[in-house]
Amino acid sequence: MKIETSRRVELIDITDVVKEAVETSDILNGICVISTTHTTTSIIVNENESGLRDDILNLLERLVPPSAGYQHDRIDDNADSHLKAVLLGSSEAIPIIDGKLVLGTWQSIFFAEMDGPRHRKVNIMIIRQS
Repeated sequence: MKIETSRRVELIDITDVVKEAVETSDILNGICVISTTHTTTSIIVNENESGLRDDILNLLERLVPPSAGYQHDRIDDNADSHLKAVLLGSSEAIPIIDGKLVLGTWQSIFFAEMDGPRHRKVNIMIIRQS
């Protein structure tokens, strides 16, 4: 899956694309792994509510402010982006039961951009239960 981000830091809901990939896979039971290979991005699961999305981004900003004297800033000036991605993680694994992605009522899958805007890729791997 390709994503074009538009801001330096943002959360993009990718739930519908992942659900479609699962539904078209013809796999009834298994697991779906969503991952990113970019070191300044993350994959997370949480509620898609605008206030909560802002709260998540504000929390990350407070925990890892930009230009706080990080060693990596001497190279790319984006150490905060890498550190935020470390806190969130690069993948999520979600069960598939009866051909459907198993998410809670309020759960959505997000691509988290920490160093945009950029062109990004997300990997979706669907594994059949044996």
